[in-house]
Amino acid sequence: MRAGIVFFFCAALSAQKQPAALELIGKILLPGVHGRLGHLAADIYRGRIFVAASEDGSVQVLDIRHNAILTPLSNLAEPHSVAYVNSSDRVFVSNAGDGTLHSYEGGTLTLIGSLRLGTDAGAIRVDAGRDRIYVGYGAGALAVLDSSGNRLTDIPLSAHPESFQCAETQPRIFVNLPDARSIAVVDCDSGKLLADWPVKEAMDNFPMALDEAHRRLFVACRRPARLLVLNVDSGIVSAHLPAAGGADELFYDPIHARLYALSGEGHISVYEQETADRYSVAGEVPTVAGARTGLFVPEWNRLFLAVREFGGHPAEIRVYQPR
Repeated sequence: MRAGIVFFFCAALSAQKQPAALELIGKILLPGVHGRLGHLAADIYRGRIFVAASEDGSVQVLDIRHNAILTPLSNLAEPHSVAYVNSSDRVFVSNAGDGTLHSYEGGTLTLIGSLRLGTDAGAIRVDAGRDRIYVGYGAGALAVLDSSGNRLTDIPLSAHPESFQCAETQPRIFVNLPDARSIAVVDCDSGKLLADWPVKEAMDNFPMALDEAHRRLFVACRRPARLLVLNVDSGIVSAHLPAAGGADELFYDPIHARLYALSGEGHISVYEQETADRYSVAGEVPTVAGARTGLFVPEWNRLFLAVREFGGHPAEIRVYQPR
């Protein structure tokens, strides 16, 4: 469906008093999409964004290059996360409602198959270097699949995995386990647990980001709201900063040396990285309460924020440009 009014670029934003680090440049309206919005993914090769509309039971497909909303992926059971895998040209969708992982052909978005993982299928991560994908699910496991969606094995964990990150320079996966108040470090080649770092500074360690160049892991906690900086070799917390509450996404921007924390309280917190262990709060971008999922696409220099319908306004994706 052509959407000439969907991509609305803002001409004057001075009244919003946003920090120069992050500027709102547009909105993509999602009329008719109701309820909570899950996580996003990008197909940078075709210029598409996928939005898991959890309560709507669909994945919205946005053509960024042509300002169009494409036919959504529908009849899904509470879709949680989406991933695009370039090597196999497939789109994967995890469904928390029935514990399945659906796979689609990348070009036509035709359903190829459905794999039952287990309860509460959640976060998906693509390990392009090893040509694998990982999906968190159940009371504590990562399903390991090849890039075509064939299940290879499972990695057991002590609690349900929330956000996790795959390292590129070493065979490591760092996994947030909020129910266990810990971070699991897994060898992705052997599937063995290498370490279990306790999170003592705060509770509810949900979102995570990784800076391999400086060997730092970033974890946002909700109670109390804190941003923790950990050494990836030791698990030692080298810095911690105040954060807005209810964070559900955390992104590291290596080009601008910043962190973006998406908060359910209605803010995007921007942190400047001065050194590997020194950070400062650059500012907070006001958003909407409950808008805490999104996607940072460094190849486009864009941050996308998912905003559910509110106060008579339709759901939308807000587009920010880091500066």
